[in-house]
Amino acid sequence: MKKILLGLLILSFASCCRQTDNSQPQQLIYGADVSDAFYTDRLPLIDSAFQRFVDHGYMPHAVTMVVHKGRVVNLSAHGWRDMENHIPCQTDDIFRIASQSKAISVIALMTLFEEGLFQLDEPIKKYIPEFSNPQVLVSYDSKTSKYTTRPAVRDITIRHLITHTSGICYDGIFDKILKEKGVAGHNTLDTITLAQDVSRMALVPLKHDPGEDFTYSYNIDVLGRLAEILSGQDFYTFIKQRVLDPCDMHDTYFHVPAEKQDRVVKLYSYKKAATDSEASTLPHGTAYQGNARGGLALSDNQLFQTFPYAGAGTFCSPSAGLCGTIEDYAKFCQMVLNGGTFNNHRIIGRKTLEMMQKNGVGHMRGEIGFGMAWDVFTPENAHNTIVSEGSMRWGGMFGSDYIIDPKEQLIVLMYVNNMPNLSGYNPKTLMHNVTYQALR
Repeated sequence: MKKILLGLLILSFASCCRQTDNSQPQQLIYGADVSDAFYTDRLPLIDSAFQRFVDHGYMPHAVTMVVHKGRVVNLSAHGWRDMENHIPCQTDDIFRIASQSKAISVIALMTLFEEGLFQLDEPIKKYIPEFSNPQVLVSYDSKTSKYTTRPAVRDITIRHLITHTSGICYDGIFDKILKEKGVAGHNTLDTITLAQDVSRMALVPLKHDPGEDFTYSYNIDVLGRLAEILSGQDFYTFIKQRVLDPCDMHDTYFHVPAEKQDRVVKLYSYKKAATDSEASTLPHGTAYQGNARGGLALSDNQLFQTFPYAGAGTFCSPSAGLCGTIEDYAKFCQMVLNGGTFNNHRIIGRKTLEMMQKNGVGHMRGEIGFGMAWDVFTPENAHNTIVSEGSMRWGGMFGSDYIIDPKEQLIVLMYVNNMPNLSGYNPKTLMHNVTYQALR
């Protein structure tokens, strides 16, 4: 009996030891020497570039962060959390990260895949019966809003949803139909649940047959509902237990608590195009272009401005609803770079992540691929970017962006909340360029 107990203890200890890979950084490391990987005299170009963009009025604020092998290389804040009240932006400010929510949501979902609770090529109707009879749009009358459909040639599978090839669409006339059906969209201040929203979404016709094209849309909201059904939890509780808490991401929320709401940055946009005489009254040195000539102003989109802290608080959008700090997301990215471990927790399996990093859409997006949560930088796209082949990237519609680069063991993050960006410049590409130029 003692031998059996001893054996069980040894097996238990061995199992615990396999939970994390100690060769990978399990925390972010501050103040470390990074001169082995970067020309330290070139790193200040990150800060000078973004400060210049703020000074010239291209963006209201920005927080930048670079991590190499767990070591924090750059963490800086520029501009204003609140321009009107001259409150400076801080590195722990909370931003609307929009579609960066998707990667967190999908990785949480894939932990259920690892438990054998679903398979990727199963039809979603098996779990959400409202999708039992998918229809494809044939015609639409813009005057009457009436449309005709035909049955889809195949069912929507979980794989179709996770690769955005289901045919669910939110552009153009599909946006009108979604609104007619009462679908909340990216976010809402109204009293609605994810279950209600997805049920309404199932009534909307598809843009094309499942599997036939890449159409970026609300697919991850459907998968979020799948996670609720399989886990028996509301979606925030689910991702909190599966990803946020194990990764020590304690500043990431769908609904920011009252004690942290003062750290939410204001959302800005550009005023409509100004005349030459109006533009001449702007501060000396500004160089607004095109529709940006009117300068920055608080966004008047009350939904996008206030959803982090206002409204009923009953809806969680797995596609686009999260808000958080740049350091929280860096922890998530380091977990991915580590092959699924962080903070001495195994969040997801290494092989599952490897599968998620493979291009799953062929040439549907042209030269750039798409995995199960992010862009995949393919060899065909290498000539377009300074970023390494095999890197993962995605961003949010409010301006945030991330790169996870396994080749360089590098994480690059840039946060801004400015929508739409009419400056004529791409701050995401700017961040890539000024970071990679400093690598040894």
